[in-house]
Amino acid sequence: MFEKSTKSYTDLLGKTNRIVEGTIIKGDIESIADFRLDGQLIGNFNSKGKLVIGPAGSVIGDLMVQNIDVEGRVEGKINVDEILNVKATATIKGEVICGKLAVEPGAKFMATCEMKGGEETSKKS
Repeated sequence: MFEKSTKSYTDLLGKTNRIVEGTIIKGDIESIADFRLDGQLIGNFNSKGKLVIGPAGSVIGDLMVQNIDVEGRVEGKINVDEILNVKATATIKGEVICGKLAVEPGAKFMATCEMKGGEETSKKS
């Protein structure tokens, strides 16, 4: 008659982790849930969810994520399975590999960029 909830612990509490402005983390972060970074990360970040780097947020390290919105600063390698949204306030330096890319006017995008899926398309031709 009554079914047990099959939701995970993070689903029940809310899906977004948050590092606030003024916080500095030195080390790697792994998360299965969405994440918002308004502080600083010196290290690598790996997630199956979405990462939002706020205007005050910065990362020096490599990022491996499903989706990402960047409003702050990233220096390193970004590997995005789906969509990378680069907002007007963002600065990105390094290497980018992504499925789709959206860059707003005013953003500083100083990176090499490789789009996923391009190899399969060229092989079929």
